[in-house]
Amino acid sequence: MRILITGSNGFVGGGVGRWAARAGHEVLGVARASQPAAGWPGAYVQADALASDLAGVVRAFAPDALLHGAGTASVSASLETPLDDLRAAVMTWANVLDAVRRTGLRPVVLFPSSAAVYGDPAALPAREDSPARPISPYGFHKLACELLAREYAECFGLRTVVCRLFSLFGPAQRRLLVWELYRQCAGAGDTVWLAGTGAETRDYLHVDDVAAALVELAAGQAQTADAGRCLTVNVASGTETSVLDLARRMRDLIAPGKEIRCRGAARPGDPRAWRADITTLRALAPRWQPRPLDAAVAQCVNVWQQEST
Repeated sequence: MRILITGSNGFVGGGVGRWAARAGHEVLGVARASQPAAGWPGAYVQADALASDLAGVVRAFAPDALLHGAGTASVSASLETPLDDLRAAVMTWANVLDAVRRTGLRPVVLFPSSAAVYGDPAALPAREDSPARPISPYGFHKLACELLAREYAECFGLRTVVCRLFSLFGPAQRRLLVWELYRQCAGAGDTVWLAGTGAETRDYLHVDDVAAALVELAAGQAQTADAGRCLTVNVASGTETSVLDLARRMRDLIAPGKEIRCRGAARPGDPRAWRADITTLRALAPRWQPRPLDAAVAQCVNVWQQEST
């Protein structure tokens, strides 16, 4: 396939692009920087997904699939500057969708949404038809983007796929829990501190497994003639892991002698528990199989340890 990726210098866009290229697909990256990130495996165009007219880029490349990797990725930042998050999330996505509309082409357009649209789910596992109850501006804005995906499918005949990503991680990610746990485990202190109670749960998935799922979803939808259809799919492992359990696994891997303690503070915008129902993903991507969490975490740790030496 020919895959166009906006935000190709970011964590999701870059991760999907590198994986897709290794799998034999042709990728075109689009981002604001004058140069692609180190290791980008394909062609590259400098453009701002918020302010640039991307119709010419889309028309020239004629992608089979387009992944919108540009946008926002921080719950805490959305709480501090919600208007900035709104602009960067919703208006960037709207600009990309309208560029595709004006080309007359109909690639499969994938939007990486978030489990944040579920907020604190009333029941687990969260299904795609579970009520949307976001508890942060980030979650509300992802939900608004999902509505735009439906609008451009139903009103303009685009083929859109809303991919609700749960707790993804990978070696290029230098933020969020897995990275912070590594820093503490590999650091000089004798205690690993967790901000919450440790009982909070998440549904973790390595970025390479996310990429494999998204590419298989795109390939499957590219074979259909369902113009004007918007699909919503949970992209996750389907397994619930507590923060304390994850911390213990990483501690045992990196620094077995360290103690783990919990501060017991809840952070605004953070849900108590997440686990996805991945029945839809399994049906649409039957060949997809994520690696076990221990293997995925060990791969990240190995990369970070090599970089530190």
